[in-house]
Amino acid sequence: MLALFVLYVVVEVAALVAVSSALGVLWTVVLLIGGSLIGSLLVRSQGRRVLDGLRRASRGERSAGGAVADGALFAAGSVAMFVPGLVTTVIGLLLLIPPTRWLLRPAVMWAAARWLPQVATATRRMRPTVIDGEILEDRAETTGTASSAAGSALVLEGQVIEADRVDQPTGDFRKPHR
Repeated sequence: MLALFVLYVVVEVAALVAVSSALGVLWTVVLLIGGSLIGSLLVRSQGRRVLDGLRRASRGERSAGGAVADGALFAAGSVAMFVPGLVTTVIGLLLLIPPTRWLLRPAVMWAAARWLPQVATATRRMRPTVIDGEILEDRAETTGTASSAAGSALVLEGQVIEADRVDQPTGDFRKPHR
């Protein structure tokens, strides 16, 4: 871990020295401040966009894997924006813009499927659970069969169907047979 930190410091100092010798110290400071300002604007706008994508994925309108990959890339870009340095600012800006996330999304999904098999299962489209039924009028008042303790309680009529056997898990959920 210490070697990684030393590598980070060496790369950032080398980049700052190279840019400041090419542009000058004042323009390097302006570049750092400008990158931070642009990054904070991108974090705000793309954060809303990523959250909207996650909401759409939860409703089944979008691929859950793509939304989670966008969220992971956005999170990495946001963290990189808060780490001081020119190189991390550039990496953060690149991860925050949508075209770069679009290009990196398949690689993130591949890595997640390779290293975390549970994520691959969760990224399949989930089928919603639907319970068929109908709304009935409150018959307690008309038939007089309900007790007075029930008052205005909702009465549901239906039929319970027991699951005889369960298929082997081949998808996201087990399907009972009737």
